[in-house]
Amino acid sequence: MNSKFPNLTSTKPIAYVRPVKVADLPDEIREQLHGVNEMYAIHHEEGDQLALVTNRTMAFVMARQNDFEPVSVH
Repeated sequence: MNSKFPNLTSTKPIAYVRPVKVADLPDEIREQLHGVNEMYAIHHEEGDQLALVTNRTMAFVMARQNDFEPVSVH
């Protein structure tokens, strides 16, 4: 899960996981996140955001459950 590079032999599409500050999110989302300071966004390799979750581990699990190869992005 903490690998620096994607599995280059995988045929799965890459999902990029990156931290997102709650303060940078739209008001309607921030209003639902009391006490949360950071979320994790999951993006398709072409840049489209697929999901937003509260936990890095959950982001990696969710990506894998949906047949993506997750990669951490800073």
